[in-house]
Amino acid sequence: MQRIALLSDTHAFFDTRFYELFACVDQIWHAGDIGSEEVLDMMVAFKPVRAVYGNVDDANIRLRLPEMLRFDCEGVDVLMTHIGGYPGRYDARIQRKIFANPPRLFISGHSHILKIMNDSQLGLLHINPGAAGKFGFHTIQTAVRFVLDKGTIKDMEVIELVNGELKVENEKVE
Repeated sequence: MQRIALLSDTHAFFDTRFYELFACVDQIWHAGDIGSEEVLDMMVAFKPVRAVYGNVDDANIRLRLPEMLRFDCEGVDVLMTHIGGYPGRYDARIQRKIFANPPRLFISGHSHILKIMNDSQLGLLHINPGAAGKFGFHTIQTAVRFVLDKGTIKDMEVIELVNGELKVENEKVE
């Protein structure tokens, strides 16, 4: 069993509340636009990290991270990239790869809009954790926590940080 914290679009800002919110997780995954090596180093010093670079990440981050990651975690095939779209509107850069060999879990960021969607055609779950940073057009900082266990994705929680207030909601995963 692995407890996962999922972030995207921190844009050089790592909210200190994440230290408490992610104390119980085993890994932090970041779907790009980290924004600074300082934020990447803070996460790496705190927990094991799997991350991809995004369109705002500089050459130093791009040297440290791939554009796309495909891996198995607890029997769940995961594909993560920054710009990926979502079910019914996959980005052209990823569409062929997803349709040729669909993962069980597809993660992307970029939109700053939190989405958790099933793609029944491909049999995958898509998660975009929204934007965890404070820079951008979004008004709510968001992140996701979930558990991977023996091929299942469960215990999905949406985290919202709104005007200094914290809200955690459970989401049903089918």
